[in-house]
Amino acid sequence: MGVLFHKSGLMTTVQDTGRTGFQKDGFSVSGIMDSRSARIANILVDNPEHEAVIEFMLVGPTIEFTFDTIIAITGGDFEPTINGKPAPMYTAIYVNEGDILELKFARTGIWGYIAFSSRLDVPVVMGSRSTNLKCGIGGFHGRKLEKDDQIWFRAKKLYIPSFLSRTIPEDDFSQSEKTIRVISGPQDDYFTKKGIKTFLESEFVITSESDRMGFRLDGPEIEHKKGSDIISDGIPMGAIQVPAHGKPIIMLADRQTTGGYAKIATVASVDIPKLVQSREGTRIRFKAISVNDAQMEYKKEERAFDKIREIIHRPCREVIEPRITARRIMQLFND
Repeated sequence: MGVLFHKSGLMTTVQDTGRTGFQKDGFSVSGIMDSRSARIANILVDNPEHEAVIEFMLVGPTIEFTFDTIIAITGGDFEPTINGKPAPMYTAIYVNEGDILELKFARTGIWGYIAFSSRLDVPVVMGSRSTNLKCGIGGFHGRKLEKDDQIWFRAKKLYIPSFLSRTIPEDDFSQSEKTIRVISGPQDDYFTKKGIKTFLESEFVITSESDRMGFRLDGPEIEHKKGSDIISDGIPMGAIQVPAHGKPIIMLADRQTTGGYAKIATVASVDIPKLVQSREGTRIRFKAISVNDAQMEYKKEERAFDKIREIIHRPCREVIEPRITARRIMQLFND
């Protein structure tokens, strides 16, 4: 007993925090695109934060529940309904056997997530339940979810503490202009001073050629010193490659394990969720920060998550005040 897909949506897969430790063997990390939204969904249903979720892009799935469970929906605003009635996002929701969840076209953002208290029963492959579409492993038979697919639950968890306080304000992904913080390198010395100036002082636009592998940007050409080719080396999440045409490509969850184009910078991990929830046409500017600054921002974000966990575990009588506090806490993510 679990979930039955009446409609699959545009790109719906099972993902967790990724398949780490196998890039040296040629296997991509894969995993969730927006780590913050997925983590929050799992926190809301009292799951480990690395637990597998359903991830969907732009057009969400329609799901029938074949067993009672508790869910949380986060990410972009897909205007969810349960049995035709609006359902809240960023909130723990009890659903019954036979209920129908419908997720529409995203009003804001790109990626959405559903976490289940009863936990999805898909196999662990090399330490992860994530779907690697290129290799056809993990998730549900290594592929996107389709109409009539059914995933069973493995825990059947129907109670979580402080249920009524498990709600926080929704994230806002409606911005059409964003500043993304980056750490220079590792091959910034392959670019001229003019090229680096262009990268840091120009505006770029997210193109339609963007997916789980990477986001392609359009804008002014970034100038190399003597070409873009390097001896292939590893590609981390958020690496910004600049091929010979001079237009940046930001490598994401389904990126290849190694690449032979110079990388001018890497997106700070705390800004990747903001980046990946940006739609085609969003205007992007880059701001260089130090490694130390990036680490401090990461620690700041982890403290904000600690506060969220503290709030949703408070007794129900404190629900009203935690919602006010949560609103202030969520501002920490966007400062």
